[in-house]
Amino acid sequence: MKTESRGFITILTGLYPFQDCIHFLAAIRKFHQEPIIILIDQVPIVLYPFLKAFKNVILKPAPANENTVLASRQAKLALYEASEFDKTIYLDSDICLLSDINDVFEYLDEYDLLLTEDVQPSIVKATNLLRGKQEDLLQNVLPILQSIGLPLQADSVQYNSGLIAFCKTEVTKVFFEEFQRYFEIVKNNQDKLLLKDQGAFASAIASVRPHMKILPPTYNYLSKWEDAYNIQEQIKVLHCTYPYRPQYAKNISRSLYTRVFDRFAKVFLPNQVTNPWRKK
Repeated sequence: MKTESRGFITILTGLYPFQDCIHFLAAIRKFHQEPIIILIDQVPIVLYPFLKAFKNVILKPAPANENTVLASRQAKLALYEASEFDKTIYLDSDICLLSDINDVFEYLDEYDLLLTEDVQPSIVKATNLLRGKQEDLLQNVLPILQSIGLPLQADSVQYNSGLIAFCKTEVTKVFFEEFQRYFEIVKNNQDKLLLKDQGAFASAIASVRPHMKILPPTYNYLSKWEDAYNIQEQIKVLHCTYPYRPQYAKNISRSLYTRVFDRFAKVFLPNQVTNPWRKK
C-alpha cells in the first residue's frame, strides 16, 4: 500500500525576502521534518547552500519575472503543479511557526482546501484590492470587481492566502486553474486594481466551491493587525506581515546558524522593508 506523502511549499523570489526564508525554514524544522519545496527565482546560485543547509529542502524554479512581487504571485498560481505531495501546506516565507500544525495535514483527509479568512473578510469592504484612496473607494469595491468580470457577490469572502493547505484532487486542480484565470483578469486591469491575488482567489472559491474548512486566525495571525484580533487560544502560525520580520518576532528560529546568518545578511542582503517592488 502506497504511503501517503505530505510536505510544505513556499516561494522565494528575489533577495529581499531571503533572510525571512532562512528563519521560515528554521521554524518549520523546529516542529516538522517533512520535505519543503521552495519555488525560487532571481536568487544567485551561490546562495543556494544557505537554504540547503536545512534538511530535505527542494529548490524548484518559480515563474520568472523582473517584478519579484509579480513573480511571487505567479508562483502561487503554480502551487498545485509544483507540489509533489498528496497533502501540501503552502506558507508565505514571512511566516514563523510557533507550534506543529500536524492537525492541518490531518484535516486534509476530509477537505479539499483549508484556509483562513482575511482580517477584513467582507469583499464589499476590500478597498485594499483597489487603486486610489481607500476612504473614497468603499462604496465602489464590489461594482468595480464585478465590472472586470470577477464572479463576486455581497456575501463573498476575502481570504488571506498566506496559508493554503490542499490535497491533490480534481477539485483542487480545477480551483488552481480558475485562480490563474481570474488572476489574469486582475493583472490586465492594473488601472483599477492593485497587483494582489485575493480577488482572484475569492473568485476561484466562488466559482469552484471546493469542500473547504476555514481555520481560525490562530493559524494565520497577521502581526501587523494584532489590534484587530480578540484571541484567547495559542497562536500556531505567526504571519509577520510587512514591515514586521520573522527574525524579530519570536525566538523560535534562533540558533547559532541563524545568528551567524543574520550578521551576514546585514552586510550582504537588502532589507525587505526597502523592497521597491512593494510600491508598484
